[in-house]
Amino acid sequence: MNKMKKDIAFIFDLDGVIVDTAKYHFLAWRNVANSLGFEFTEKHNELLKGVSRVKSLEILLNIGGVKLPEEKIQELLLTKNEEYLGYVNKMTADEILPGVNRLLDYLDGNNIKYALGSASKNAPLILEKVGLIKRFAALVDGNDVSKAKPDPEVFLIGAKKLNMKPEHCVVVEDAIAGVEAANAANMLSIGIGDEEVLNEANYCFNDMTGISSDFLKNLMN
Repeated sequence: MNKMKKDIAFIFDLDGVIVDTAKYHFLAWRNVANSLGFEFTEKHNELLKGVSRVKSLEILLNIGGVKLPEEKIQELLLTKNEEYLGYVNKMTADEILPGVNRLLDYLDGNNIKYALGSASKNAPLILEKVGLIKRFAALVDGNDVSKAKPDPEVFLIGAKKLNMKPEHCVVVEDAIAGVEAANAANMLSIGIGDEEVLNEANYCFNDMTGISSDFLKNLMN
C-alpha cells in the first residue's frame, strides 16, 4: 500500500484553487478602465480569466473602444501590475481557501509530493505571503513556461520537477483551459467549480472542501 501511495503526486493551480487573487486583478483592471473613462464590470472580468496581462489589456481596450500608442500600453501594463502587487503584498494566511490546508496535511501525512503549476509570475510571492511556499516540493510559474494553458507545458514541467511520470500526477484546476491542459498531459484532472463548465474534468467538486480523505483513499487504490 505504501508503495502505491508514493506513486502519485498532485499539481495544483494557484488562483481559484489555493487562494483567490482574481478579485485583486479585477480591482486593478477596473481602475485602469476608469482612468481611461469607461466602466469595467465583473462580467467583463470573466473574459480575462487565465489570460496573460498583455492579452487582458487588449481585451479591456476593446471593451472601451480605446486605441492607444504602444508607449501608453506599456505604461498601463506596469501600472496595473504595481497596483495588483500592492494588494498581493498585503495577503496573509487568512486568504488560503477553505479545505486547502486539510488537503495538504493529508498529502504530507501520506508522503505524497505536490507541486504548484501556475501561469502567474507572482506565484512564489503569493505562496510566500500566505505562508505555504515551503510546503510545495516544486514550483512552476510564469517564469518557467512559454506556452499558456490549455497547452500541457506547465504540468509536464511540474511532473518533471517532481520526478514523476505524467500519468501518475493528479491536477487540481478551476479553469477549463487548465483541465484541458491536464488531460492533454495525460494526467488525472480534478475540477474545482461549476461542473457544467468543467465538464471535461475526471472529477469535479464545488470547492476544495469537497475533496474528502475517503475520495483520496479511493484515488490511491
